[in-house]
Amino acid sequence: MQGTILIIDDEEKLRGLLAKIVSLEGFKVIETANAKAGLKKLEEEEFNVVICDVKLPDANGIDLTKKIKEISPATEVIMLTAYGTIADGVKAIKNGAFDYITKGDDNDKILPLLYRATDKSVLQQRLYTLEKKVNKQHSFDTIIGSSKQLQEAIILGKKVATTDATVLLLGETGTGKEVFAEAIHYGSSRRNKNYVAVNCSALGKDILESELFGHKAGAYTGAQKDTKGLFEEANGGTIFLDEIGEMNPDLQAKLLRVLETNEFIKVGDSKPTRVDVRVIAATNRDLLKETENGQFRSDLYYRLAVFQILLPPLRERPKDIEPLAKHFLTLFAAKVNKSVPEMSPEFIEKLKTYSWKGNVRELKNIMERMVILFDSSILTPDNLPFEIRNLSTSSPTPFNLAEIEKYHIQKALEHTQGNKTEAAHLLHIGLTTLYRKLEEYKLS
Repeated sequence: MQGTILIIDDEEKLRGLLAKIVSLEGFKVIETANAKAGLKKLEEEEFNVVICDVKLPDANGIDLTKKIKEISPATEVIMLTAYGTIADGVKAIKNGAFDYITKGDDNDKILPLLYRATDKSVLQQRLYTLEKKVNKQHSFDTIIGSSKQLQEAIILGKKVATTDATVLLLGETGTGKEVFAEAIHYGSSRRNKNYVAVNCSALGKDILESELFGHKAGAYTGAQKDTKGLFEEANGGTIFLDEIGEMNPDLQAKLLRVLETNEFIKVGDSKPTRVDVRVIAATNRDLLKETENGQFRSDLYYRLAVFQILLPPLRERPKDIEPLAKHFLTLFAAKVNKSVPEMSPEFIEKLKTYSWKGNVRELKNIMERMVILFDSSILTPDNLPFEIRNLSTSSPTPFNLAEIEKYHIQKALEHTQGNKTEAAHLLHIGLTTLYRKLEEYKLS
């Protein structure tokens, strides 16, 4: 079958003739005699093309085009009229019509036109499907976790996504600030425009300035041609400035200008460039404290902090650790074509006890390691890295000296990532003594 066509025309004979011609070409054809019935059909099933008369008993076909495109954006509309005018043709195209032809005079044009419209509709449908898939992949619904702290952050993210407000994401390294930035972009009206991310701590001042704002040919040695910056690349969309607290003070002033005027000057240029970009920034620093210490511009801080979202560290939401670990195990097992291992209760308990200084990113890395190193169907604490495996799952009792000593040795080893020499130094005991204690408490 070539495609599905809807014909809306109140002239029964003409509608029937057109339907017969189109169906003989292999198209599925549905007929209606008025706009109301036609719109109902559009809501019930998908059509590649609507062939619609301009004059209908209950609507003007040209105005109807808008409603058709609202219901089904990928459906193309061909308008038919008995007496065509240039003004009507222009308005029809402006409203989203694929073409506008006169009845009778253009019978030889209808089939080639129908094929072109169908081809465009198929491509449009593929594009919409792809966009939906991308939007779903980066939506708030993909963020894993049911803890109160995370859900509160998601609620705030969904609310601000529908606006153009500047957002400042706060939280420790690895808490998922970039995931949130993407979800805000794809939940906004800018979702079909560019999303550009840059780590402000990864580049030196001069390179970062050129990356952000672009440069003119000859601006510096090696600048052989005009180059767009990331703000221009993100025009109409969103730019994510990660680790904004690391930005040089001179660049902070240029960023402030962009936020205030939507303009910036490229390196080596004298004329301003205007853009329409939403800014989402992120930091693991206390920027308010840094403004008080003169380390960050206070005027820029208040421009960035229009809407703040604090992302909780993983250790504060232990109920999210198990579903996250399962997700990462499934993800990495699929990549290496392995079956997904189960996690023993003891394994899960160890994960929940660990402090997760690297947050979700650290958990992700450890689950990838589990999949690569082990082929067992069930993961146990013995599979975990030393610093997690040897953690006590309970706090020492206040009056048991041996338990307190064992607990502190574990903490010291956790802090030094298993380095016994450094742990002995921290505990102010000899290395031989530490080894004796490890054997005594069965920690080695």
